[in-house]
Amino acid sequence: MSPKRDYDVLIAGAGMVGAGLAACLATGEVTRRLRIALVDPNPALPPLAGEPLDLRVSAVSRAGERLLRATGAWPLLEPRGPCAYERMVIWDGAAAPGGPDTLVFDAAEVGEPNLGHIVENRAIAAALVERAVAAGVTLVRGSVTALTLGRDVATATLAGREVPVGLVVAADGADSPLRRLAGLGGDLLAYPQEAIVCHLSAAQPHHGTAHQHFLDEGPLALLPLADGRVSMVWSTTPTAAEALVALDDAAFAQAVTRASDGVLGALAPTTPRLKFPLRRFNAATYSAARFALVGDAAHTVHPLAGQGVNQGFLDATALAAELGGALARGGDPGDPGPLGRYARARRADNALMGAALDGIYRAFTDARPAVMMGRRTALRLANHAGPLKQLLVSRALG
Repeated sequence: MSPKRDYDVLIAGAGMVGAGLAACLATGEVTRRLRIALVDPNPALPPLAGEPLDLRVSAVSRAGERLLRATGAWPLLEPRGPCAYERMVIWDGAAAPGGPDTLVFDAAEVGEPNLGHIVENRAIAAALVERAVAAGVTLVRGSVTALTLGRDVATATLAGREVPVGLVVAADGADSPLRRLAGLGGDLLAYPQEAIVCHLSAAQPHHGTAHQHFLDEGPLALLPLADGRVSMVWSTTPTAAEALVALDDAAFAQAVTRASDGVLGALAPTTPRLKFPLRRFNAATYSAARFALVGDAAHTVHPLAGQGVNQGFLDATALAAELGGALARGGDPGDPGPLGRYARARRADNALMGAALDGIYRAFTDARPAVMMGRRTALRLANHAGPLKQLLVSRALG
């Protein structure tokens, strides 16, 4: 006889990945019959009409777009102007943009309409929460304060009440309290860098192109926004980041225009500047008894390729597929078999992505002349190697 459970699946964290998983399960052909709780103390609210874009945006890949469309969330994002980008231009600090060492990815080269969309994080999370709730998910405003994982049932404590569930999923961010409650550790690497984010006006149109300039102390990315501005992510040393944030707007405008080699003409900040530390993390395992990790709770990577949320969406899709398969076979969402398969597959894929991005970071912050020459040569060769270029674009598309 199955133990009494209040929910089949409890997801802690209603950010983009947690809400995405909830919406996937609630709209899935087999998993829609599950009783699902989505728990978060402050779930995202839809932006008001005319409200400025939030500072935090993501480059959503084709795989992420598929999840958003499949759950019905995509139409809810359209009023916020997801900005398609058709090209990505990458160049080294020691080279000139547009020169022979510039790597250009173009959607037309692989027969795609675009390489992805730049979308506001808050709008994504709010749209997915809305779709999940509309499909029957119970939204609980609160936090899990204690956790007991057993063979037949997991018990989560919410507002002092013990709630028996079949499966607990931690989607509560890089500093995941639930990961700690479950006793799961992992490999953490703190980069000697911080990322500065803000939105900038540009004197020249961006033409749906994302730019990335690898400077000596870290990459500068300019991502196109639908209103003609660009979203900046500038990774640099903590000392340089502190100095850049402290500059007045005119001095910062000069600094970022110079750092971008003027590819979009004069740039000027239109929002405050925020900074945050960078790190790489991969949990030792993504599952335990009736417990799973997804998104930043399981892994974080350097933002230089914008793959963080896309890897999280792949987690959500993979876990939903495993749970659907288990239910179709008459199993239980907390069975160790599907959780183990999910954990092994996604940890391996995320470890590979993390190692690749770490290698790129190290290669492009190495000031030795031989390394600098080697990376410029690598960019030039990649730009002219059709099969390799198509492979890289396919990976970026998800």
